[in-house]
Amino acid sequence: MAKKMNTPPKDPKTAILEAALGLAETQGWAYTPLPDIAREAGLSMAELYEYIEDKSDILVLFGRMIDKKTLASCSEPDPALSPRDRLFDILMERFDVLNDHRAALVSILDSFKCDPKQLVISCPHLGRSMSWILEAAGIETQGLRGAAKVLGLTVLYLKTLRVWREDDSNDLPKTMAALDKDLGRAESLADRLGF
Repeated sequence: MAKKMNTPPKDPKTAILEAALGLAETQGWAYTPLPDIAREAGLSMAELYEYIEDKSDILVLFGRMIDKKTLASCSEPDPALSPRDRLFDILMERFDVLNDHRAALVSILDSFKCDPKQLVISCPHLGRSMSWILEAAGIETQGLRGAAKVLGLTVLYLKTLRVWREDDSNDLPKTMAALDKDLGRAESLADRLGF
C-alpha cells in the first residue's frame, strides 16, 4: 500500500499574500475587504489579525516578496560594470518579477487614486526597497548622500513604474528605454552634484 504524502501547510503570510493578490486580480484591490482575504486564505478574521493589521501590511508583504525574488536573482556586483549598468540590470529584474503579478499590481496602483493614504503608507517601504537595490548594485546608502540617492532612485523608480504599467510586452522595451534614459539623467545630475 502506497504511503500518502502530506503536503506541509502553507505559511500563513504566504497564504494571505496569494489570496490577496488573486482577489486583487479578479475583483480589484479597492473592492477586496479583509474578510474576503481571510476566507480565501483559509483563515478566520482572528487568525488574519495575528499576521496583519490592515491591507497596507499586505502591500508590505508583497514588496518584501518582490525584493526577495529580485535580490535572489542578483549575483555579486560585477566590478566591470558601471554603477548605472548594475542598477539598470537589477531594476529590470525587479520589473520582470513584477510582470508575474501584473494584473494584481495594476489593480493596486489603480486603487491608490481613490485611497492615496495607501501610497503614503507604502512610501517608506518602497524607499527601503530602493536602498536594498542600491546596496545590491554596490552603491553606498549611508549618510546624507546615501539618503539623497535612495530618494532619487525612489522617484526614478516610480516614474518608470508608470511606463511599465502601460508596457504590456514580455520584453518590456518601453520600460527599458525609459529606465535607461532616466538613469542617464540621474547619473549626470549625480556627477554635477559630486555624488
